[in-house]
Amino acid sequence: MSETLTANMSRAPYRTIWNLAWPQLLMMFFHFLIGMTDVWVAGHINREVQASLGIISQSFFLLLVVAMAIANGAVAAISQSLGAGLIQRVKRYTGLCLLLAAILGTAFLVIGLPLKNGMLAILQIPPEMRTTTEYFLTIYLAMLPAYYMLMITNAIFRARKQVMYPLYSMIIVTALNTVLDLGLGLGWFGMPNIGFKGLAWATFISITAGMLLNVFTLARHGLLKRDSFAPWRWTKRAMPYLIKVAWPSGLMQIVWQSGYMVLYIITASLPWNAVDALAGMAIGLRIESLLFLPAFAFNLTASILIGHYLGAKQPKEAKKFGFRILKIGLISITLFSFVVWQFLEPWVGLLTRDTAVAAQAISYLKWNVLAIPFTLTSMILAGALNGAGATMYNMFIMGGATWGLRLPLAYCLGHFVMQDAEGIWIAMFCSQIVQSSILLYFFNFKNWQRFAMIQKRTPRHEQ
Repeated sequence: MSETLTANMSRAPYRTIWNLAWPQLLMMFFHFLIGMTDVWVAGHINREVQASLGIISQSFFLLLVVAMAIANGAVAAISQSLGAGLIQRVKRYTGLCLLLAAILGTAFLVIGLPLKNGMLAILQIPPEMRTTTEYFLTIYLAMLPAYYMLMITNAIFRARKQVMYPLYSMIIVTALNTVLDLGLGLGWFGMPNIGFKGLAWATFISITAGMLLNVFTLARHGLLKRDSFAPWRWTKRAMPYLIKVAWPSGLMQIVWQSGYMVLYIITASLPWNAVDALAGMAIGLRIESLLFLPAFAFNLTASILIGHYLGAKQPKEAKKFGFRILKIGLISITLFSFVVWQFLEPWVGLLTRDTAVAAQAISYLKWNVLAIPFTLTSMILAGALNGAGATMYNMFIMGGATWGLRLPLAYCLGHFVMQDAEGIWIAMFCSQIVQSSILLYFFNFKNWQRFAMIQKRTPRHEQ
């Protein structure tokens, strides 16, 4: 059955890519709408709220690194098992990842709450933003268990090629977040106007609703039954591969997200116009994320297909699909970026009425839109390597580009050479060129297929 499915996919490769990519593209679009709504409402409150939201939204990803790591491990293990036709193994990895999500999400909530003041001190939050930022952080920490479950259940569905279910949950999240942002943040629809606190609670409620929908769907498909939760003997044998994939992915996320935190600190410590630069960066990130929609969709699609073909023991076909996805992505998204370039100023104008903030946002976008072909190459190839379980390559390459080039160059250009935030944006551009070039070399010339979970002999209980 698995061999027949693989043959059908190979006969229509671009249809296979599209069928997996378009629901994830829509899902990323809803992510974009959430971010744009948050920033738009925050901008109508004041610039301090907008800057606080940008810092916490970006920094919050550092608290999600373990969930991202488990998600990457889940996609690699489940998609490869599915490609090999090992259905029982698929179910058991599903149950194992769910347990890890619930346990670790709760653990980080318990650990994070007592440490929140230290986290705020590290971020060097300006005094006028302290109260708002602290409230955002508190609510976001309380949201960790639900967010962990949402991320892991979405990864499980993707690995099983059930890409419509993450889309359905994201529709629910987007609709609730939008209504509650406008209602609680600005007092629309007759709701109580609680300002920036409404933005925080809108995120909490919507993420929880999406998580509950995913859990209900898993239960309806019989994936929360007893046979999905393997005995300890099996778990001890299965956990090493999950850890092998997850720990470099998690460490890479720590290195990457902490790099963004340091980038925020470099920006926040600029001796000139620091708050304007932070708010402009927050707006720029939201608009830039429009270009990341198809890139993330192709990233996730690459993970699924690479894992499936390696599970089916077809490494050459896996590599071909990686390059096919890269070709589609480069052509389509580069053309799309030219369209976006024409509308940068009016889009920025929709998100802020502050001319100084708008100027910083446009400066940020100018350099990061130019970097899109390189950023796209990095994202798609990193997704392919995740599906293969070769997360070690991503960790060293992306971590090295961030800490070895981006941050030192950003500090030098921003604080000394140009003495302006634009120097920080130029450093981001340069690091993307280097990072994507190295990833392309490794994907083309190195034996990344060796990281796959290749089963030499199928145990009787997994047949």
